Amino acid sequence: MKSGRCWLAVVCFASAFKCLLVPSYHSTDFEVHRNWLALTHKLPLSKWYYEDTSEWTLDYPPLFAWFEWLLSHFAAAVDPKIVEVKHLNYESWQCILFQRLSVIGSDLVLAYAIKEYFSSMLQSGKGSSGREKLVTLSVLLLFNTGLLLVDHIHFQYNGMLFGILLLSIAKLKQGSVLCGAFWFAVLLNFKHIYLYVAPAYFVYLLRSYCFEKTGPSNWFPHLSNFLPRNLVKLGAVVVAVFGISFGPFIILGQLDQVLIRLFPFKRGLSHAYWAPNFWALYNFADKLAIRVGSYFGLSLTNVSGQALLTGGLVGDIGHSVLPTVTPFSTIVLTLLSVLPALFKVWCRPTDFNGFLRCIVLCAFGSFLCGWHVHEKAILLVLVPLSLLAVCHSSDAAVFVVLSTTGHVSLFPLLFLQAESLLKIILTLLYLMFSYYAWRSICCGTKEMKDELKLRVYQLPSIYLGGLVIIQFYCIVVHPLAPFADGLPFFPLMLTSVYCALGVVAAWFQCYVTMLKD
Repeated sequence: MKSGRCWLAVVCFASAFKCLLVPSYHSTDFEVHRNWLALTHKLPLSKWYYEDTSEWTLDYPPLFAWFEWLLSHFAAAVDPKIVEVKHLNYESWQCILFQRLSVIGSDLVLAYAIKEYFSSMLQSGKGSSGREKLVTLSVLLLFNTGLLLVDHIHFQYNGMLFGILLLSIAKLKQGSVLCGAFWFAVLLNFKHIYLYVAPAYFVYLLRSYCFEKTGPSNWFPHLSNFLPRNLVKLGAVVVAVFGISFGPFIILGQLDQVLIRLFPFKRGLSHAYWAPNFWALYNFADKLAIRVGSYFGLSLTNVSGQALLTGGLVGDIGHSVLPTVTPFSTIVLTLLSVLPALFKVWCRPTDFNGFLRCIVLCAFGSFLCGWHVHEKAILLVLVPLSLLAVCHSSDAAVFVVLSTTGHVSLFPLLFLQAESLLKIILTLLYLMFSYYAWRSICCGTKEMKDELKLRVYQLPSIYLGGLVIIQFYCIVVHPLAPFADGLPFFPLMLTSVYCALGVVAAWFQCYVTMLKD
């Protein structure tokens, strides 16, 4: 089919482009994954979650550890020194080439999942614009600026993981419930950050698969409609995956150690620099209160050291004026933020778009209110939102603004001047393509095109203009300012706080869209 050839062309072009990024800067995450290759290859299973020769200890679930173990056998053939535990910060050209190509190769999972999702759209009768939608979705996921920055420059394997998520969604859309549940369980055992969207899966699968479908808006199904056999089958699939993943460590009596590595609550509320979420605004408000108090002669002392909130460090922090946030309070706020979306899915179990919106809003709520959220977690919102944006102009308008904001919030990850122009160009190209592609696909009439144009060019255009000004200051002005050495992390704070405003506004707009639907 023509659409299939177009998809293959996009996949090949994306892979070739990613090869051009092989020589670019890489972060400490490169050494993190090299170390995991080494310890899974050289050490027995019983020592995987205890090894601490490197500060970059294994803190992903067991299936990802086994993935590293599999890669390590190829790495050892390429360069045996890659898999030496004591060779810290080892970076031969063979090592760099192997690890970079392993990420590019693993992205083929995402490419395959895009094809599967498109097939599910055709089955549901929503792939009428065929080739154009497939090409658009392929470009927007395979050339996603965030994934390019985080995976192919900074260095991680998020493309593969999002491929598993998309494959799970595609199977559910095709009606293969147990297969979809299987792939999501596998995903959780690859990277536990996808627990962010687990509530959406739990409610949707329980309501749509374990109860008879008696109507689109039956709030409280009768117990006679409950299907215990389906619940047992669903539970068996999930338990089997988790049993295979964690079973060996349970037998070894190491489950506690694994869980401590996976959930390090001692790392503090905010990551090394503030992710653009509610806590960035909260931290900023606390810092602002300190300054205002100082101006009026009030002594407000931070018990943990005032500079910690903007010091670029990972650790537990205390607020000076506002109440200090605890892990439990972030869990409560996260649950409250996603309850309306979960309730909507429970009431309308046959609405698959509602399920997708619930995934987006669960990711949103966890990103905005969660504990120790990484800035990269904004991708958990952007990837499923792109699936909605291909078909709905209201979601497309939100995506155009949110993707730009989210990608700009990732700029501080690439702090070298050599990558400044590249990250700006990639973001601008992605913005232009996404706007014009969705203006063509989602808006069939002139009136609908004008509506999308209005949504993007009114208040959002002013906000995006502010992003340009702030990035110009951070990249060009601040390094030349006389106070730059005294305030090295000020650009990080400025970027996080301003992007947080855009993210919160997008979250609100997504909720409005869900309630209107």
